Parts: sequence; structure tokens; C-alpha cells
Amino acid sequence: MTQSDGELVVLAQAGDAAALGTLLARHEAGMRAVALSVLGYGPDAEDAVQDAMVVALRRIGEVRDPNAVGQWLRAIVRNNSRMTLRGPRAVPVAEPEWFTRPADTPTPEEALDRVAMRDWVWHSLGQLSEPDRLVTLLRYFSDASSYDQIAAVCGVPVGTVRSRLSHARRALAGGLRAAADAAHTDVAASNDSRWRAGHDMITTAMGGDFERVVRESWWPEAEMIVPGGPRGGRDLAINGMNRDLTAGVRQRLRNVVASGNVLIWETDLISPPDDPEHCPPAALWLQVLREGRVRQLTLFHPVPALV
Repeated sequence: MTQSDGELVVLAQAGDAAALGTLLARHEAGMRAVALSVLGYGPDAEDAVQDAMVVALRRIGEVRDPNAVGQWLRAIVRNNSRMTLRGPRAVPVAEPEWFTRPADTPTPEEALDRVAMRDWVWHSLGQLSEPDRLVTLLRYFSDASSYDQIAAVCGVPVGTVRSRLSHARRALAGGLRAAADAAHTDVAASNDSRWRAGHDMITTAMGGDFERVVRESWWPEAEMIVPGGPRGGRDLAINGMNRDLTAGVRQRLRNVVASGNVLIWETDLISPPDDPEHCPPAALWLQVLREGRVRQLTLFHPVPALV
């Protein structure tokens, strides 16, 4: 017997990835119709639909009326499409009335961790190629979420970013049924370990010993890239941090995102009291690892997306 939308939502909220896959397949035509009505034919309409599928993966647990999930999915697409017309945007969301907001707003990663399918999603992200996984993590789990900023961080054209995101989102949506019964690692424990390691390293760096952090956790031939700025090795990173510390700049770890060999730290930059405009307000450390050590670091200062 065919299961109703409400029954499938209940299963999906309990962690049944196959149930969510069935829901997305059932409503994909309606979602695409909404995107086309707002944006017309073209890649932007397809992006709006695929974005909605990723949002559904992250936020199915927030659906208040399981029997109205089709309206919920179409609302996400409609809102994403309208945002596309307005210009750059943050991580796409549905209309506010569809969600029960907590008193404090969680980070994107915290929001995902509250969803029963958390481990499936992170497992699936880990199966993507490094380039696809990198743009997906930046898009959905960092402040550098606009196409332009992702392109700057990755050093590729915006069209390449769009193509990689499209491929990644198709893989995530298409893999729901196949991966539904797979065993996954305990993501919460892994993420907690990454957070504690990052916090310890930043604390050590703020204590004036960033050189030790770099020597212990970077490969000798590791490369540092600053989009639009210098390229170099470990000495570039050490000298830059030492200059900031001498100037009175401090950093505070705010968010850690990791999948496979890609590790992202987001930090708040705190300028000295006598020079409050000394530095940008935030930094993104994109680290590509090999055997657990940094082989490449890209340091980027995100610009808040328009909403």
C-alpha cells in the first residue's frame, strides 16, 4: 500500500532516509514547476529545486504539519527563487512560518546535528569528491556561502562552483534510497573531537606559540593561499599570525566543519581597542588535509551575504 505524505514524514523524522527520498521524488515535479514559474527555464531554476532538496535533508525534523510537506517543499523553492532574483543570499531557507524557531539560533552544523538523519547526511558528504564536498561545505556550513565567495576561496570560476554544487546536490538527493540502510560513524563524537582540537590550537596560537601549532600539524611543504593576496608556505602563516598578535588582534573559534580531508574553521577576529577597524570581523580557514595534517590552507575573510 502506498504510504501517505504524513506517514513518510514521520518515518523521515525518525531517520528513515528512504522515506525522505520517496517524498522528494513524489514532489519534485511540483517543486520544479514553482521554480520555473518564478525564474523561467535555466540553471537558476534547477539550482532552486536542488537547494530545496538539501534543505529538506537538514530540516525535515522541523516540519510541523506532516500532511502539508508538499506545500513546505514548494515554499522552500519559492523562497529560494525569489532570493535568486534579489541577488546574493545566505543558506536557503523556507518561509519563516513553516518553522518553529528556537530561542537561540543554532549554527548550520548544530541545526543539522538535531536532525535524526545527521549521520546519513555526513556519511554521504564524505562520499563526494573533494572538489564537490568542498563547495558543498562552504555553501551550506560556512559564512562564505555566496557563489562569488566560494569561487574566491576555491580559486575557480563561478560557473565551476555552480557545476560542482549541482553535481553534489544531485548525488545527495539521488543517494537517499541506496544509503538508507548503511551503517554510519558517530558524527557527533567526531565533530566534538574536531572542535576541541581546533579550540586547543587557536588557544595555543593566541598564547604566542602558533609556530608550534604549524610545525606539529602542517606538512613541511604545506601551501598557504590568501585569495587576491600572497601565496607561500608555513613561514607565511607564522609571520602573519605573529604580526596580528603584535598588533593586538585576537581570534576566537566560532564554528568547525569537517568532512573527510576537508576541515573548515571559522573565527571571529577581534581588533585592538585603540584600532577597532584594524581587521575584518571574521576569518575562514579552509584546510585540506593529508593523513590528518594540513597540506593546504586558504585564508579568507567572508563578506556577510545579503538576505
